[in-house]
Amino acid sequence: MSADTPGMNAAIVDKLALPFPILSDSDREAAITPLGFADEKHPANIARTGSLVVSPAGEVIFTYLGRDYADRPQEDVLLDALGALGLPSTSQEPPKLGAMEPGPRAMPLQGIGPYFRGAKFATLALRSRHRDLGDDFADDTKQYVEMVERYLAALPGVEERRA
Repeated sequence: MSADTPGMNAAIVDKLALPFPILSDSDREAAITPLGFADEKHPANIARTGSLVVSPAGEVIFTYLGRDYADRPQEDVLLDALGALGLPSTSQEPPKLGAMEPGPRAMPLQGIGPYFRGAKFATLALRSRHRDLGDDFADDTKQYVEMVERYLAALPGVEERRA
């Protein structure tokens, strides 16, 4: 789910060739705020990143609430939480998209790779410059670089799905 409009969500689903829809909660009242994902301190009223795994009975069995927009759970952690449900695999038709309205700051697909490579090397440079900030800073930068590397590794799959 996202605090973006349905049109913005449709545009990102199309751009990344996602096999699932993104639900829109643009006023943050249906799910984002009630589930604790609203970022009340951010001036743009964005949703904090996070993930929920909900059982078929409606019980939340896993929650991950990111510290900021770049803090995301590792995919294997989510897959483990889903696997714990013991449900058989399913498939679904790709989502039917409504009108696509990319946001004013939407990045084109071909810009994502250079953006993440730049973010990775800027993070590595800051970690090198600020070794004196301690283990927490070093751990955060390591986790961020690992996440960016996972995203970069996933980009060819996006391009294959779009072909």
